[in-house]
Amino acid sequence: MREDLIAPGVVALDFDRAPRGNSLTVELVESLLSALPRIADDHDIHTLVLRPRGSHFCTGFDLSDLDRQSDGDLLHRFVRVEQLLNALWHAPLRTVACARGRTWGAGADLFAACDVRAADPGTSFSFPGAQFGLVLGSRRLAERVGVDRARAWITQGVNLGAADAVQAGLVTDLVAGGGEEDRWLAALCAPPAVDRATAAAIRAATRGTDRDDGDLAALVRSAATPGLKSRIEGYRARVLAAAQSR
Repeated sequence: MREDLIAPGVVALDFDRAPRGNSLTVELVESLLSALPRIADDHDIHTLVLRPRGSHFCTGFDLSDLDRQSDGDLLHRFVRVEQLLNALWHAPLRTVACARGRTWGAGADLFAACDVRAADPGTSFSFPGAQFGLVLGSRRLAERVGVDRARAWITQGVNLGAADAVQAGLVTDLVAGGGEEDRWLAALCAPPAVDRATAAAIRAATRGTDRDDGDLAALVRSAATPGLKSRIEGYRARVLAAAQSR
């Protein structure tokens, strides 16, 4: 992950694992968890931007070492991601995500947790965790797009294009990459018209009912069901078989 001050008061955290689709390793999640409170505590910062390097925003968990992971290892990793989503959801400053390419799984959950959510027209979104028995990010997605739509996307394994995501409210702005994204960010990231404390209070007042403990409990219950690793392996095998049959 790279951290850059891209304008006065605006910090960008860039995912820089392009060869692996910016998938989430243990190290990347821990880096984000360390960076968020530090940035939030800096009152000179009013906007945090999450951006990808390479073709994809984030393709979800990096499971390249799945064969060396136990159910307990995986449970801990998912708990840390839930804590990351919660920290982002509750950040006392404006949060912005700029997506392109595959924005899947925990990557899509990160995107949905941000206040302002831009996507390149070629972006695709998918929330596959339920296909291996995981409950992660569901309530936040429901707050963005509505309960019925979120439930259908999650349980039916929908792969969603950017235009449909705009219509549903998951994407707030359709922005092509490169120079257009830079211009969009420059226009968006002006300092807020109200002071930091007031902005944080407004953010808290306009969120839905906070059920942070319930979110974590739902995630832990789903991930702690014995056989998590084998469920993920089964999901990966089905995805590979489907890709090979095309």
